[in-house]
Amino acid sequence: MLLAHAHSPYAWQADVDTTVVVPALSLLYLNAVGRLGAPRWRIACFAGAMALLAIAFWTPLHHLGLHYLLSAHLLQNVILAEWAPLFGVLGISTAMAETLARFRPWRVLTHPAVALPLWLVSYFAWHVPPVYDAALERQAWLIHVEHACYFATGLLVWWPLVQDVPRRLPSGARAGYAFAAFVLASPIGLLLALLPKPIYDFYVDQPRRIWGLSPLVDQEIAGVTMASEQALVLFVVFLYWFRRFLHEEGAI
Repeated sequence: MLLAHAHSPYAWQADVDTTVVVPALSLLYLNAVGRLGAPRWRIACFAGAMALLAIAFWTPLHHLGLHYLLSAHLLQNVILAEWAPLFGVLGISTAMAETLARFRPWRVLTHPAVALPLWLVSYFAWHVPPVYDAALERQAWLIHVEHACYFATGLLVWWPLVQDVPRRLPSGARAGYAFAAFVLASPIGLLLALLPKPIYDFYVDQPRRIWGLSPLVDQEIAGVTMASEQALVLFVVFLYWFRRFLHEEGAI
């Protein structure tokens, strides 16, 4: 098992993958903007996605999550699986989406009946205690697979909600989709908040405690944070599309 580093827990520890991935994605996007164009607000959204990835992996949050606090690691995962993908998908212009839609695998993967299950399977599978601990103990490679799964499935799950290509879902369907994501993903955070003992041995075995938090309290904070974040983000998206649905039906 990897032991916590002896130096400051607030170290700025750049992640090798994102040090390559963020510039690479930025260059690809700028190339796409040059060829296909994009409104300024979409460019700003994509820049926000890259900024979120930088915060998640180039600040002390990364070091705290990998060595000390479950709550820090779950916040990092939330950024990677939900916030950054949302802004990334919002950054894709219609012309870019139409280009991607030419590829049949992309059309299949972004279908709501495929995207949502893939996102849920990724979230649940990586939070199974033996799998979660294994990723933290194999930070040379397995943790990067975990992060890649979160980000990739995050892009897929947001696509049907904010893009109209390759298929434009009715507002009512988008509201139902967002609500389903909210309801089906919520058990993870709720379980972590309510379980009577810590379930991730990696954090239990760390010799140094940060901010006086016991492993159980850290887990409870992580669960409450995750559940609250999903309730806020996904429920707000649901309310937006539900209001659009009511307006289209003449109910408001």
